[in-house]
Amino acid sequence: MASTKLNYRNDTLMLGFSDLKRLRSERPLVLTGGRGIRVFDERGRDYIEAVSSFYCVALGYSDEELIEAAIAQMRALPIYPSAIDRTVPAVMELAEKLAALSPMPQTHVTFATTGSEANDHLIKFIWYANGFSGEPRRRKIISRWSSYHGSTIQLTALGGGSDLHRSFAVPTDECLYVSHPNWPGGAEPGESEAAYGDRLAAELRSVIEQAGPETVAAFFAEPVSVSAGMYVPPVGYFTKMKAVLDAYGILLVADEVVTGFGRTGQFWGTQTLDIKPDCMTSSKALSSAYQPISAILMSGDFYDRLERGSTEKGWFAHGGTYHAHPVAAAVALKTIEIYERRNLVAHVRAIMPAWARGLAALKDHPLVAETRCFGLLGAVQLKQPGDGETVPASLRIGGLPAQVYQAGLEAGIIVRPLANCLVLSPPLIITVAEIDELFERLTRALDQVLKDMPAR
Repeated sequence: MASTKLNYRNDTLMLGFSDLKRLRSERPLVLTGGRGIRVFDERGRDYIEAVSSFYCVALGYSDEELIEAAIAQMRALPIYPSAIDRTVPAVMELAEKLAALSPMPQTHVTFATTGSEANDHLIKFIWYANGFSGEPRRRKIISRWSSYHGSTIQLTALGGGSDLHRSFAVPTDECLYVSHPNWPGGAEPGESEAAYGDRLAAELRSVIEQAGPETVAAFFAEPVSVSAGMYVPPVGYFTKMKAVLDAYGILLVADEVVTGFGRTGQFWGTQTLDIKPDCMTSSKALSSAYQPISAILMSGDFYDRLERGSTEKGWFAHGGTYHAHPVAAAVALKTIEIYERRNLVAHVRAIMPAWARGLAALKDHPLVAETRCFGLLGAVQLKQPGDGETVPASLRIGGLPAQVYQAGLEAGIIVRPLANCLVLSPPLIITVAEIDELFERLTRALDQVLKDMPAR
């Protein structure tokens, strides 16, 4: 697995979520292999991938069944676009399978390449549906501050915060924002969980009223927004938010790009949190990220409005060369088969107590302010030792989270540093013994950072 180019200096490759100037002088971590929950670098060193790359490699690395599914489809028909009344069997089968697994009635399915595309295309579909339903002014999309729904221009505007929007000069005229739920951290002193949820619903109602209900199209929300720091909503949050949306005829879109396929202890995060969406988007674990593919799942009522426009215009003018790519569809179909045959959702529920214990044990560390746990997701909020103050959030990823990330590499673990915390999301196949090893390596990284701090 070792590379013959260990002295290669990167002058050409631009990497996302990285310090671009630093890439000119420092070689990035170059990974050359993987097996199970581990990846290996060009020197042969192993790392526990505690975030499944980008919360996506649910079945771990180098699963032979997925590799063989890709090879078989490559040999049968390596590429054919699903458009202009043409498709391939794997795409048809995958759509039927997802519709059968959907929590929505009479689900219709279409495909894209990434989660960003799925969310972006769904907004386009919503505008189309509203235009052919006599409500062309319904264009504004609501999201939560600090959320992440993708990297296109439209979705950059929906996610993050004002600093991010200014950095890329993205237009936000048709975006509305409400607070991100965080129970109990976001509650006011003495505020009950129910009262906190009521306050968030009241805020949503106020934002809609101020914008003009006739101009608002949809509310996009992840069941648990991992990239916002993995904050958990209060009990009943989505029921209360949905009641407000229904009162104004506004769609609820569940972004299941991260939370689908067992990550939360049920097949969909919407099921875990009793969410009743009008549409859903999915990607990442759909193919265990072995192939780029995403899905848009639409309720029958919503799809009927698209069909109305298609009938009026003579066709639905949307498609893409790589949407529903045959190889990606075949791998996704095999991925879902493996989830069901190996009963991965039950496995996740069985190991969740060990995962929760590992996170809880970190609370006593001098660098840890708190930990959060939901399903097989986790977050470690960091603090400066001795003062109990949480590391302040900022657009730039640096400081203490970056230090723990670097120490983690030395300890053989890859975590996701955010502005003021670390996020964890290991492959769903992880075992209890591997969970213990993961937290042992993370604790070593925290200990090393603490040891290297100057005396105060």
